[in-house]
Amino acid sequence: MIKGIGLDLQQVDRVQRALENERFQQRVYTQSEQNYLASRGAMRAQSAAGMWAAKEAVLKALGIGIGQAALDEIEIGHDDSGAPVARLCGAALARQRALGVDRVFVSITHEGGFAAAMCVTENLQ
Repeated sequence: MIKGIGLDLQQVDRVQRALENERFQQRVYTQSEQNYLASRGAMRAQSAAGMWAAKEAVLKALGIGIGQAALDEIEIGHDDSGAPVARLCGAALARQRALGVDRVFVSITHEGGFAAAMCVTENLQ
């Protein structure tokens, strides 16, 4: 059963400017995500915007905002096929458990200077 849906859109240029601020990077991205972004070269800002959008979409699907869970409590990685996956910890994970959410799905797309992401949460019962 679907428990929640979240959607977010980020402007790549805005994220590119924000990436110049090290504090922003540390507040939004885990160390693993920062390492991944450092490997992306010219695609760094686009990837960062997609990851940020995915984090916001997860929060929305969980029915909470940034004040209730930090963005770095949601890590966006990739499975073996390259599809995005979300791993939660801290308050985000606590909210997931409180809602009875068993699975968190994310999808990311980029087009025309924007990155968009969607999240669907599911309860298997």
